[in-house]
Amino acid sequence: MSLENDVRRAADLICDADSVTIVSHIDADGISTEAILAQALTRESMPVESVFVRQLEPMAMRHVPKDGSLKLFADLGAGQQNLLEEHGLSADEVLILDHHVGQPCGTAYPQVNSLDHGITRMSAAGIAYLVAKAIDPTGIDLAKLAVVGNVGDMMARENCGLVGPAREIVQDGVEYGNIVVQDHDLNCYGTSTRPVHVCLGYCDDPYIDGISNNANAALRFLERLGVELKNPRGGWLVWEELPFDDRRTIISALAQQLIAHGRDTDRLLAETYIFPDESERTPLRNASEYATLLNACGRWAKPKVGSSICRGERGEAYRDAEHMLAHHRTVIRDLLQYILDAGVTERSHLQYIHTGDRFPDTIVGIGAGMALSKLNWKKPMMVLAAMVDEPEVMKVSMRTNEWALGHGVDLCEALVEASAAVGGAGGGHRIAAGAFIPHDTEEEFVDGVNRILKRQFASADPNDS
Repeated sequence: MSLENDVRRAADLICDADSVTIVSHIDADGISTEAILAQALTRESMPVESVFVRQLEPMAMRHVPKDGSLKLFADLGAGQQNLLEEHGLSADEVLILDHHVGQPCGTAYPQVNSLDHGITRMSAAGIAYLVAKAIDPTGIDLAKLAVVGNVGDMMARENCGLVGPAREIVQDGVEYGNIVVQDHDLNCYGTSTRPVHVCLGYCDDPYIDGISNNANAALRFLERLGVELKNPRGGWLVWEELPFDDRRTIISALAQQLIAHGRDTDRLLAETYIFPDESERTPLRNASEYATLLNACGRWAKPKVGSSICRGERGEAYRDAEHMLAHHRTVIRDLLQYILDAGVTERSHLQYIHTGDRFPDTIVGIGAGMALSKLNWKKPMMVLAAMVDEPEVMKVSMRTNEWALGHGVDLCEALVEASAAVGGAGGGHRIAAGAFIPHDTEEEFVDGVNRILKRQFASADPNDS
């Protein structure tokens, strides 16, 4: 069946249900996915309840009600179908909307999975939007949340912008008026909220010699260009507020800096997505920062606050989210500094660190991604963490980059295989993946991942031994 047929079938199953229970993940993609579906169903006067889970595992299944509702698993479920079967769920009471690698199962659960159609650059929020649009073609205002989910799940990272069906969704938002596309914009996080020199100082994709990881050096670089960095009141300007000519001057100078140090300029510019219906200089102003706000809500156990924001709440829920975002950033900085200070253990094809119970297991993946650019960027980064509420289990998060992907690396494949060998389970994407393993299998697991990565590198380069 085509993606369109799968989407239509899913929409029909939902419309035929008496009530729906949405079971979704806690990250930005999962939260935006839930918000899209819940709003679409509420508009149809469909009774709907939502459950958020950190991961779909046996303990989490107790939150799935045993009632007559259609259980709509969103941004999870494809790789845990045996668990649904063990829980006694029949094919008639389940619908899966996912973009992760599926698991063979005796029960033929109905699902929409972009991977089944060769689409690798669209997240669950994109699928949810397509289903919502099939239910009500006029609900294109929800495209904005699909863009947040897609960007938050790194679907725009590899190509410096969304592509394929995910990019087509952007056009719905442009048509509705709540998305503005900035073509060939600076590929840097924080362009709506951070002073320009701080924004550049945090930029590491691309890595800009003499600027990345050094906000003071970035400020001196900008001052030499003679561009105005402050407003008439003396406050720092953000990138979005700079005149077009000043932005062009800065981009040109950054390109020269990259070339001077023998680096490519192909990742300097990207397509970015601005939301004109949101207040300027807030995290909700563009897709990437909006996604970070939702991630903060989910990682600190309040995904429903993020969902409220997706529904338009800008009062108490937004204030709570801002506090969580500030706390989130502080703890992430502490995690990164801990990784750099404690140091990592290097194997032939990976580097790793065990953070114990010092930091919440929900954020170690972010730390892995940030540390990668400051350590040996050619070796995938792994962070292991204890799970306070499940002491027999260890959380594993891995991150890599486009360079490694181009050399054959697939973190999802590596973690699925290595975790299964020690009695655990893994999943995710080529560039970012995670696993849960028994707490006493760390050494065997790390050895297994290293062997698999060596095999992957060698398959792309036979000379890599």
